[in-house]
Amino acid sequence: MPPRVPRNAKPDAANGPWLLLIYRVPSDSSRARVAVWRDLKRMGALYVQQAVCVLPDRDDTRAAMLRVRERIEELGGSSIFLTLADVDDDARAQFVEGFRGQSAKEYAEIVEECDTKFVKEIEFERFRENYTFEEAEEIRQDLEKLRRWLDKVEGRDWMGAEGKDLARRKVAECEVLLEHFEADVFERTGGSADLPHSPGL
Repeated sequence: MPPRVPRNAKPDAANGPWLLLIYRVPSDSSRARVAVWRDLKRMGALYVQQAVCVLPDRDDTRAAMLRVRERIEELGGSSIFLTLADVDDDARAQFVEGFRGQSAKEYAEIVEECDTKFVKEIEFERFRENYTFEEAEEIRQDLEKLRRWLDKVEGRDWMGAEGKDLARRKVAECEVLLEHFEADVFERTGGSADLPHSPGL
């Protein structure tokens, strides 16, 4: 009986084909190795072993992979790029579970960021009664970073990983907390937090 592919995996992505990249960069350049690794991880590539990674074959991932190959060449390295149209069930299941694990970990990191940083930051500013427009704006920028992060993780969650709904809910809860904090800032500053002080008024 072939390994089970999770029900929430997107059928096209789960069944392939796949893009396989095998590359080599100069061994004396840790900067080059890190640069290529960072680019591939940002794309959502799954490493199956050192300097060998796989991605679902899509227009966007194929174009991104070609850009990485150009970067590898610029750094003095070399690469082999293959399309895997037919892989056995064991390999396919490993790819799917590997991608799901990567995305689930990122969703968990977003949840942790919400709970341990964002929420604590608002609690701390309330504790020290730092109800200023500048502080509220800084926290809103943090919220926008969380949203962009979540968008990126969802964009490369090709296999329907667990944790997406929870991450979305936590980011939404952060939005509510910030709205309440901003309302308190508005109330405590008389709605003039963004206005310069005018003597005599």
